[in-house]
Amino acid sequence: METKLHEYFRQLPDPRLNRNKKHLLIDIIILSILAVICGAESWDSIEMFGKTKEVFLRKILRLPNGIPSHDTINRVLSMLRPQKFEQLFAQWVESVRIKGIREVISIDGKTMRGSKDTFHEKSPIHIVSAWANSNQLVLGQRKIDSKSNEITAIPLLLEMLDIEGSIITIDAMGTQKEIAKTIIDNKADYILALKGNQGEFKSRSGPSVFPAKAR
Repeated sequence: METKLHEYFRQLPDPRLNRNKKHLLIDIIILSILAVICGAESWDSIEMFGKTKEVFLRKILRLPNGIPSHDTINRVLSMLRPQKFEQLFAQWVESVRIKGIREVISIDGKTMRGSKDTFHEKSPIHIVSAWANSNQLVLGQRKIDSKSNEITAIPLLLEMLDIEGSIITIDAMGTQKEIAKTIIDNKADYILALKGNQGEFKSRSGPSVFPAKAR
């Protein structure tokens, strides 16, 4: 049975050599997405989900050689082009989003807990996400090098999404004239927070915003 996931993720190019393909790429991708949605947090738990739900999964996946191992899932997904995967994932989420409502989309940056790797001298992972409050969906995410890079990541994230008619909320880190302009150019409104030392924020293409303490 074909699903919306098939429709979008079939567009991903398969980076593997033909002789190494025991499992279909689309099977591995859909299995992994469904497992993560259901709470899987590791390669092992994705494999376990697949084996537990194999009877159901065979209704939508071909699985010519059964459920792939956690090592195979890790290796294949690590070979994919992350930006292309991110683009297709955002398009799929957009396709299942309920339209016709005045959606509030919250843009927020977070540091992923437990992502710092001191042994390999890797800094913690920072993510900027767009959360649709009414739909209860993460519409898109962008990984950034540090919290200070949120300013450049937010416009790129907004351009990925269909935000027309929505209300975008961002904390003080993202209160920048260029970000406000991006929102207005995409036919959305905004609620931006200000710190007390930022004073009054005036956008040429939108309303003024005042510090929270002044309200």
